[in-house]
Amino acid sequence: MPDVDPPTGAAPAVDPPAGRGLLAGRTVLVTAAAGSGIGSATARRCVQEGARVAISDRHERRLRDTAAELAGLTGVEPLAVVCDVTVEDQVQAMIDAVVEQYGHLDVLVNNAGLGGTARVAEMTDEQWHRVLDVTLTGTFRCTRAALRHMLARGRGAIVNNASVLGWRAQQGQAHYAAAKAGVMALTRCAAVEAAPAGVRINAVAPSLAMHANLAKVTDDELLSTLAAREAFGRAAEPWEIANVIVFLASDYASYLVGEVLSVSSQHP
Repeated sequence: MPDVDPPTGAAPAVDPPAGRGLLAGRTVLVTAAAGSGIGSATARRCVQEGARVAISDRHERRLRDTAAELAGLTGVEPLAVVCDVTVEDQVQAMIDAVVEQYGHLDVLVNNAGLGGTARVAEMTDEQWHRVLDVTLTGTFRCTRAALRHMLARGRGAIVNNASVLGWRAQQGQAHYAAAKAGVMALTRCAAVEAAPAGVRINAVAPSLAMHANLAKVTDDELLSTLAAREAFGRAAEPWEIANVIVFLASDYASYLVGEVLSVSSQHP
């Protein structure tokens, strides 16, 4: 069979699918849900799938704006909790607020993360520790607090946002890649501990999802290069990542434990 060159140009983005009630009756908490990224897209998709959604972020104004947007979809103002995932007391207060408001927590989506670009030889301890504290240790803090509630109930699901950089190399991303690889390892280890109690923990690993916040902090040339590596010739829409998060949170993923699903169209 002759070799076939990959298609050139970008395939058009498809429209988001209609909700199917995959999370009907569930209470879902999404961290770092303010703004225009994967977190806010996940909160919207969870609402569209019938969930009661609570959101958190450390940016109070953007959090209020996102809550107002979600209220416009449902007519109900969601619980919005200001939370810095690097502060243990705030993390515990966030989980307590959700349980107090809704009675229980069914699903936690750990979306909080911090990037940046620095080569290893020039990277400071502060740059390293800040990315690891938000992205990896923040995920651990939220997972720990949620598990204390879910294990006692004997049910629940946690979905962590990792990255393909947990597997792949990219210059200037050693701290972020190490943190995301740690999220993958945390996912697997926590999952085998939680599974006997009926709690599932899995993760998604996106390659490139385009949103306004990413565009502000990433060079246009680099974004174009990364998009060109994707088989579709474009970045994912945030809701395309959110769809996989919803799947992992739903009963359709009832036998998935400790898995990291790559959400990528990247080709060699």
